[in-house]
Amino acid sequence: MKIEQYISQLLYRYQCVTVPGFGAFLTEFQSAQLDESSHSFYPPKKMVSFNPFIKNNDGLLANHLAEAEKISYEVAVNAIQNEVSHWKTKIQEFGNFSIKNIGDFSLNSEKNIVFVPVDQINYLKESFGLSSFISPAVKREVLRETYKEEVEQLEEQAPIIFTPEKKRNYSFLKYAAVFLLSAGIAGTVGYKFYEKKIAEETLLVQTNVQKKVNQKIQEATFYISNPLPSVTLTVPAEKMPYHVVAGVFRIESNAEEHYQRLLKLGFKAIRLAPNKHGLFPVLYGSYPSYTDAQQAMKDIHKLDNKDAWLLIQEQ
Repeated sequence: MKIEQYISQLLYRYQCVTVPGFGAFLTEFQSAQLDESSHSFYPPKKMVSFNPFIKNNDGLLANHLAEAEKISYEVAVNAIQNEVSHWKTKIQEFGNFSIKNIGDFSLNSEKNIVFVPVDQINYLKESFGLSSFISPAVKREVLRETYKEEVEQLEEQAPIIFTPEKKRNYSFLKYAAVFLLSAGIAGTVGYKFYEKKIAEETLLVQTNVQKKVNQKIQEATFYISNPLPSVTLTVPAEKMPYHVVAGVFRIESNAEEHYQRLLKLGFKAIRLAPNKHGLFPVLYGSYPSYTDAQQAMKDIHKLDNKDAWLLIQEQ
């Protein structure tokens, strides 16, 4: 049974698709690219990579295969094992083999697997229908010279004529200025007297008001009949969608035993609720970002378990 198409289908939906006993295909977002040398534009995409150290069965591929082929979960697991055995035989005998729409595998001089992903497939759903394209270079110098010639031709055909503005007679303004100056001098004396009178009356009113305010303050009794209720602020918990998985167990007692072992080792271990397959996941820990989880997984590979793998819960 060929499982390539089912791996390809899952790569559109998940960031990590594990093939039990073989390795895991990981996807990473890459923003749109511009190649200035060739004037080429490339849309955003998911870059596919391969990690041969993640081999544990997380149930994702087997469950998808069972639902698509209408077979039991156990039969799906056996089908995956047979296909993986076939891949390993091909790479040992011929040194290379290919998985359709995913990439090519080969062995280097040190007998390590080298993976080269295909370029034609973009697993980013948001970029569906977008393809790369090449834009011809814009010849800016040619366009600038063309516009310059057109402007010169228009200037020759329709020359611009400047008409001097007629000077208006403003002699009547000087008489109005003399009248206003005389009126201003006469009004200044009266205005100062008026200001002095207003200031005296304002001071008298302010003094009386201040006396009444001081009296009310001395007699006031402060009492709050209906105090406001206390306010409780709830800080939202930080989302932890990235998990480093220590193992997934069919028997709950085995999961609990492994969980206790991790706690004794100093890990912030977590037990998740059983998944839809009835399996009990045990985590080394949960993290808010992919970078933190990836770094933690690398440390765990060195210190405790090279088969630890990354689980990403969809938001």
